[in-house]
Amino acid sequence: MIRVLDHGPIRQFRMARNLWGKGVYWTAAYLVDGLLIDTGCAYTAGELTEALKHQTVRQIVNTHSHEDHIGANGVLARERGIPILAHPLALPVLAAPRSSLALRWYQRALWGRPEPSLGRPIPDEIATPNHVFQVIPTPGHSPDHMALFEPQKGWLFSGDIFVGGRDRTLRSDYRIGQIIDSLKRLLILGPKLLFTASGSIRSNPEADLAEKIRYLEETGGRVRELAQAGMNIKDIRNRLFGREMAMRYYTGGHFSGLNLVRSFLADPPTP
Repeated sequence: MIRVLDHGPIRQFRMARNLWGKGVYWTAAYLVDGLLIDTGCAYTAGELTEALKHQTVRQIVNTHSHEDHIGANGVLARERGIPILAHPLALPVLAAPRSSLALRWYQRALWGRPEPSLGRPIPDEIATPNHVFQVIPTPGHSPDHMALFEPQKGWLFSGDIFVGGRDRTLRSDYRIGQIIDSLKRLLILGPKLLFTASGSIRSNPEADLAEKIRYLEETGGRVRELAQAGMNIKDIRNRLFGREMAMRYYTGGHFSGLNLVRSFLADPPTP
Protein backbone atom coordinates (compact mmCIF):
# COMPACT_ATOMS: atom_id res chain seq x y z
CA MET A 1 0.00 0.00 0.00
CA ILE A 2 1.42 3.35 -1.01
CA ARG A 3 0.25 6.94 -0.85
CA VAL A 4 2.01 9.69 -2.79
CA LEU A 5 1.80 13.29 -1.59
CA ASP A 6 3.61 16.41 -2.75
CA HIS A 7 4.87 19.01 -0.30
CA GLY A 8 6.14 21.72 -2.61
CA PRO A 9 9.14 20.28 -4.45
CA ILE A 10 9.34 17.29 -2.09
CA ARG A 11 7.42 14.14 -2.99
CA GLN A 12 6.52 11.84 -0.11
CA PHE A 13 5.85 8.13 -0.47
CA ARG A 14 4.04 6.71 2.57
CA MET A 15 4.12 2.93 2.55
CA ALA A 16 2.83 0.02 4.60
CA ARG A 17 2.12 -3.65 4.12
CA ASN A 18 -1.52 -4.22 3.22
CA LEU A 19 -3.08 -6.60 5.76
CA TRP A 20 -6.81 -7.22 5.61
CA GLY A 21 -7.26 -4.09 3.51
CA LYS A 22 -5.41 -1.79 5.89
CA GLY A 23 -1.92 -0.38 5.96
CA VAL A 24 -0.06 -1.54 9.06
CA TYR A 25 2.81 0.54 10.49
CA TRP A 26 3.47 3.21 7.88
CA THR A 27 6.92 4.41 6.90
CA ALA A 28 7.95 7.11 4.45
CA ALA A 29 10.48 7.83 1.72
CA TYR A 30 11.10 11.24 0.18
CA LEU A 31 12.18 12.30 -3.30
CA VAL A 32 13.72 15.75 -3.65
CA ASP A 33 15.71 17.01 -6.64
CA GLY A 34 16.60 13.48 -7.75
CA LEU A 35 17.61 12.32 -4.25
CA LEU A 36 15.56 9.47 -2.78
CA ILE A 37 15.75 9.31 1.00
CA ASP A 38 15.03 5.74 2.17
CA THR A 39 13.17 3.07 0.21
CA GLY A 40 10.57 1.55 2.55
CA CYS A 41 10.21 -2.17 3.27
CA ALA A 42 10.44 -5.30 1.14
CA TYR A 43 6.65 -5.70 0.93
CA THR A 44 6.24 -2.30 -0.75
CA ALA A 45 9.32 -2.45 -2.98
CA GLY A 46 7.30 -3.18 -6.11
CA GLU A 47 4.83 -0.38 -5.47
CA LEU A 48 7.59 2.13 -4.80
CA THR A 49 9.44 1.07 -7.94
CA GLU A 50 6.27 1.57 -9.99
CA ALA A 51 5.58 4.95 -8.37
CA LEU A 52 9.10 6.07 -9.30
CA LYS A 53 8.88 4.75 -12.86
CA HIS A 54 8.65 8.18 -14.48
CA GLN A 55 10.62 10.05 -11.81
CA THR A 56 14.24 11.10 -12.02
CA VAL A 57 16.19 9.36 -9.26
CA ARG A 58 19.94 9.99 -9.35
CA GLN A 59 20.92 8.59 -5.96
CA ILE A 60 19.52 6.90 -2.86
CA VAL A 61 20.41 7.67 0.73
CA ASN A 62 19.49 5.30 3.54
CA THR A 63 19.15 7.10 6.86
CA HIS A 64 19.96 3.77 8.53
CA SER A 65 19.95 0.05 7.82
CA HIS A 66 16.71 -1.09 9.46
CA GLU A 67 14.55 -3.32 7.30
CA ASP A 68 11.77 -0.75 6.82
CA HIS A 69 14.17 1.74 5.20
CA ILE A 70 16.19 -0.36 2.75
CA GLY A 71 13.50 -2.61 1.28
CA ALA A 72 13.57 -1.36 -2.33
CA ASN A 73 17.32 -0.74 -2.53
CA GLY A 74 18.01 -3.95 -4.40
CA VAL A 75 15.38 -3.63 -7.11
CA LEU A 76 16.09 0.06 -7.75
CA ALA A 77 19.83 -0.56 -8.01
CA ARG A 78 19.36 -3.63 -10.20
CA GLU A 79 16.74 -2.25 -12.59
CA ARG A 80 17.87 1.36 -12.79
CA GLY A 81 21.48 1.38 -11.66
CA ILE A 82 20.83 3.96 -8.96
CA PRO A 83 23.79 4.35 -6.57
CA ILE A 84 23.13 3.91 -2.85
CA LEU A 85 24.82 5.95 -0.11
CA ALA A 86 24.80 4.98 3.55
CA HIS A 87 26.81 5.13 6.76
CA PRO A 88 29.87 2.84 6.62
CA LEU A 89 28.39 0.72 9.42
CA ALA A 90 25.27 0.17 7.31
CA LEU A 91 27.07 -1.19 4.25
CA PRO A 92 27.57 -4.78 5.52
CA VAL A 93 23.88 -4.92 6.44
CA LEU A 94 22.83 -3.75 2.99
CA ALA A 95 25.11 -6.32 1.36
CA ALA A 96 23.93 -9.29 3.46
CA PRO A 97 20.62 -8.50 5.18
CA ARG A 98 19.72 -12.15 5.69
CA SER A 99 22.73 -12.79 7.92
CA SER A 100 23.00 -9.27 9.35
CA LEU A 101 19.39 -8.56 10.33
CA ALA A 102 18.17 -10.86 13.10
CA LEU A 103 14.51 -10.14 12.45
CA ARG A 104 11.87 -11.13 14.98
CA TRP A 105 8.53 -12.49 13.84
CA TYR A 106 6.75 -9.13 13.98
CA GLN A 107 9.48 -7.52 11.83
CA ARG A 108 9.18 -10.27 9.26
CA ALA A 109 5.40 -9.92 9.28
CA LEU A 110 5.31 -6.12 9.00
CA TRP A 111 8.28 -5.36 6.75
CA GLY A 112 9.86 -8.55 5.42
CA ARG A 113 13.51 -9.19 4.67
CA PRO A 114 15.19 -6.88 2.13
CA GLU A 115 17.17 -8.28 -0.77
CA PRO A 116 20.90 -7.50 -0.82
CA SER A 117 22.22 -4.24 -2.24
CA LEU A 118 25.64 -2.65 -2.54
CA GLY A 119 26.14 0.80 -1.08
CA ARG A 120 28.90 3.37 -0.90
CA PRO A 121 30.10 5.32 2.15
CA ILE A 122 28.20 8.57 2.39
CA PRO A 123 30.20 11.84 2.25
CA ASP A 124 29.73 14.78 4.62
CA GLU A 125 27.58 16.57 2.05
CA ILE A 126 25.38 15.44 -0.82
CA ALA A 127 24.95 17.74 -3.79
CA THR A 128 21.91 17.64 -6.08
CA PRO A 129 21.35 19.97 -9.04
CA ASN A 130 19.71 22.63 -6.85
CA HIS A 131 20.61 21.79 -3.24
CA VAL A 132 23.38 20.74 -0.91
CA PHE A 133 22.40 18.46 1.97
CA GLN A 134 24.50 18.20 5.10
CA VAL A 135 24.85 14.67 6.51
CA ILE A 136 24.33 14.75 10.27
CA PRO A 137 25.37 11.70 12.36
CA THR A 138 22.48 10.93 14.72
CA PRO A 139 23.13 7.63 16.54
CA GLY A 140 20.87 6.20 19.22
CA HIS A 141 18.08 4.66 17.18
CA SER A 142 20.89 2.69 15.55
CA PRO A 143 24.68 3.18 15.43
CA ASP A 144 24.51 3.96 11.68
CA HIS A 145 21.69 6.52 11.82
CA MET A 146 22.00 9.82 9.94
CA ALA A 147 19.79 12.79 9.19
CA LEU A 148 19.93 15.12 6.18
CA PHE A 149 19.68 18.91 6.44
CA GLU A 150 19.32 21.45 3.66
CA PRO A 151 20.36 24.71 5.35
CA GLN A 152 19.14 27.15 2.67
CA LYS A 153 15.57 25.81 2.89
CA GLY A 154 15.72 24.58 6.50
CA TRP A 155 14.56 21.10 5.45
CA LEU A 156 15.41 18.37 7.95
CA PHE A 157 14.93 14.71 7.04
CA SER A 158 15.20 13.09 10.44
CA GLY A 159 14.78 9.39 9.69
CA ASP A 160 13.69 7.64 12.89
CA ILE A 161 15.72 9.71 15.35
CA PHE A 162 12.68 11.93 15.99
CA VAL A 163 9.42 10.26 16.92
CA GLY A 164 6.61 12.42 18.23
CA GLY A 165 4.81 11.88 21.49
CA ARG A 166 6.00 10.83 24.92
CA ASP A 167 7.90 7.57 24.84
CA ARG A 168 6.71 4.86 27.20
CA THR A 169 8.62 2.00 25.56
CA LEU A 170 12.01 1.52 23.93
CA ARG A 171 13.55 -1.16 21.76
CA SER A 172 16.18 -3.16 23.58
CA ASP A 173 19.05 -2.04 21.32
CA TYR A 174 18.22 1.69 21.28
CA ARG A 175 20.35 4.03 23.39
CA ILE A 176 18.33 6.81 24.94
CA GLY A 177 21.29 8.98 25.92
CA GLN A 178 22.56 8.99 22.34
CA ILE A 179 19.04 9.76 21.10
CA ILE A 180 18.89 12.85 23.35
CA ASP A 181 22.34 13.98 22.20
CA SER A 182 21.31 13.52 18.55
CA LEU A 183 18.09 15.49 19.02
CA LYS A 184 20.12 18.34 20.52
CA ARG A 185 22.42 18.24 17.50
CA LEU A 186 19.39 18.65 15.22
CA LEU A 187 17.87 21.43 17.30
CA ILE A 188 21.03 23.52 16.96
CA LEU A 189 20.59 23.46 13.17
CA GLY A 190 17.44 25.59 13.43
CA PRO A 191 15.28 23.56 11.00
CA LYS A 192 12.16 25.09 9.47
CA LEU A 193 10.43 21.95 8.23
CA LEU A 194 10.93 18.41 9.54
CA PHE A 195 10.16 15.29 7.49
CA THR A 196 9.99 12.16 9.64
CA ALA A 197 10.40 8.54 8.64
CA SER A 198 6.90 7.78 9.89
CA GLY A 199 5.44 10.30 7.43
CA SER A 200 4.49 13.13 9.78
CA ILE A 201 5.71 16.55 8.67
CA ARG A 202 6.38 19.12 11.36
CA SER A 203 6.04 22.82 10.51
CA ASN A 204 7.42 23.98 13.88
CA PRO A 205 10.31 21.56 14.36
CA GLU A 206 12.37 23.62 16.78
CA ALA A 207 9.51 23.60 19.30
CA ASP A 208 8.85 19.90 18.68
CA LEU A 209 12.50 18.95 19.12
CA ALA A 210 12.86 21.10 22.25
CA GLU A 211 9.75 19.54 23.81
CA LYS A 212 10.97 16.02 23.04
CA ILE A 213 14.35 16.75 24.60
CA ARG A 214 12.72 18.29 27.66
CA TYR A 215 10.44 15.29 28.19
CA LEU A 216 13.25 12.76 27.81
CA GLU A 217 15.66 14.64 30.06
CA GLU A 218 13.08 15.18 32.78
CA THR A 219 11.94 11.55 32.58
CA GLY A 220 15.51 10.29 32.70
CA GLY A 221 16.21 12.45 35.74
CA ARG A 222 13.16 11.06 37.48
CA VAL A 223 14.18 7.47 36.63
CA ARG A 224 17.62 8.02 38.17
CA GLU A 225 16.16 9.66 41.27
CA LEU A 226 13.85 6.70 41.89
CA ALA A 227 16.68 4.21 41.30
CA GLN A 228 18.91 6.06 43.77
CA ALA A 229 16.07 5.88 46.29
CA GLY A 230 16.17 2.09 46.02
CA MET A 231 13.24 1.43 43.68
CA ASN A 232 13.64 -1.49 41.26
CA ILE A 233 13.17 -1.07 37.51
CA LYS A 234 9.73 -2.67 37.39
CA ASP A 235 8.40 -0.37 40.10
CA ILE A 236 9.98 2.63 38.34
CA ARG A 237 8.24 1.63 35.13
CA ASN A 238 4.91 1.28 36.91
CA ARG A 239 5.34 4.65 38.63
CA LEU A 240 6.30 6.59 35.51
CA PHE A 241 4.72 4.76 32.57
CA GLY A 242 2.09 2.44 34.03
CA ARG A 243 1.67 -1.14 32.90
CA GLU A 244 3.33 -2.41 29.74
CA MET A 245 1.71 -1.40 26.48
CA ALA A 246 0.48 -3.98 23.95
CA MET A 247 3.70 -3.44 21.98
CA ARG A 248 5.59 -5.25 24.72
CA TYR A 249 3.66 -8.44 24.03
CA TYR A 250 3.43 -8.53 20.24
CA THR A 251 7.15 -7.74 19.92
CA GLY A 252 8.10 -10.41 22.45
CA GLY A 253 9.66 -7.80 24.73
CA HIS A 254 11.74 -6.19 21.97
CA PHE A 255 9.93 -2.96 22.86
CA SER A 256 9.02 -2.39 26.50
CA GLY A 257 8.83 0.13 29.29
CA LEU A 258 11.44 -1.85 31.18
CA ASN A 259 13.85 -1.32 28.27
CA LEU A 260 13.26 2.41 28.50
CA VAL A 261 14.02 2.46 32.23
CA ARG A 262 17.14 0.33 31.72
CA SER A 263 18.41 2.62 28.99
CA PHE A 264 17.91 5.75 31.08
CA LEU A 265 20.02 4.13 33.80
CA ALA A 266 22.71 2.65 31.56
CA ASP A 267 23.05 5.39 28.97
CA PRO A 268 22.64 8.93 30.32
CA PRO A 269 23.05 11.79 27.83
CA THR A 270 26.29 13.73 27.57
CA PRO A 271 26.42 16.42 30.31
